[in-house]
Amino acid sequence: MRRADRLFQIVQYLRGGRLVTAATLAERLEVSERTIYRDIADLQASGVPIDGEAGIGYIMRDGYDLPPLMFTRDEIVALVAGARLIRAWGGAAMARAAEEALVKIESVLPDAERRRANQVEIHAMAWEMTPAVRARIDEIEAAVEARRRLTLAYRDAEERKTERTVRPLGLWFWGKVWTLVAWCELRDDFRMFRLDRIAAMNDAGGPFRPERGKTLTDFYRAMEEEC
Repeated sequence: MRRADRLFQIVQYLRGGRLVTAATLAERLEVSERTIYRDIADLQASGVPIDGEAGIGYIMRDGYDLPPLMFTRDEIVALVAGARLIRAWGGAAMARAAEEALVKIESVLPDAERRRANQVEIHAMAWEMTPAVRARIDEIEAAVEARRRLTLAYRDAEERKTERTVRPLGLWFWGKVWTLVAWCELRDDFRMFRLDRIAAMNDAGGPFRPERGKTLTDFYRAMEEEC
């Protein structure tokens, strides 16, 4: 790895206010800790706001503007493939954003990397994604972000119909099927609802506050305990 690339990677690892030790950086970058100490000193001397010391770790203060990102070839494949998947299977707003992201990614890449992006032969087709399903994904995603209760007219696998008031917590994609993870106020427990089985959906009136035992973290913990 070129030294310039290594310095850039160090800055990347220190983003987000994470405390990272020299030993961790050395292991990830496959160099000695002495090299990391020297690189950190050079970055600090050049004005990068890195705090810390040997034996404790290093952290970068918020607000530092990084230079434009460059991607490795594997990262280019992952970004292009991921954007294409979202364009095919995401909500309407997600699909538009994915298309714009592909354009922006291509616009900042050097010629060689741009050619690599255009050569990624990973595609996704979504014949079953209707405009109604895409719109529903966007509506639920907005409700999750706003922590806004929803009322669902839902039918289960046996075609039984119920009406539920739920606290939307997140969206899961299972490959062809999207599900809403929510706290169901009718069952007083977590439930997962397939979006293609939601017959109607409306606001239930007002936001909700996160409560202990009813958050997405609690749902994940319950899933782990069942495994």
